Amino acid sequence: MGLTHVTVTLKSTQPSRRKYEADFLVNTGATDSLAPAKALKKIGVKPAGKMAHELADGTIQEYQFGLVQIEFMGEITAGRVLFGPDNAEPLLGVTALESVGIMVAPTNRTLKRLPAIPLK
Repeated sequence: MGLTHVTVTLKSTQPSRRKYEADFLVNTGATDSLAPAKALKKIGVKPAGKMAHELADGTIQEYQFGLVQIEFMGEITAGRVLFGPDNAEPLLGVTALESVGIMVAPTNRTLKRLPAIPLK
């Protein structure tokens, strides 16, 4: 199966007109989203904390995280984004997807809108 990418725009939650826009790899195995630290700092995102995350190879890595506005596919949400290595491919995690009612269709790996966001 192929990889799924989507254009995402991140904005700081602090007053700023700067934004970071890139093609993000949709990663349903990741809870949080990740972007290059250099790009996040450039748009004014400040670290709000640090957490340990398990990588795909099983290693544990601590990352700082910040709070951002996340826009994709005409939808808007807010959440945590990890300060990744400066050469990291941006990742869109499942929390951002689910918060706006979008899922990855398992048969063809396309992004699909749910008819309603579950509250149960």
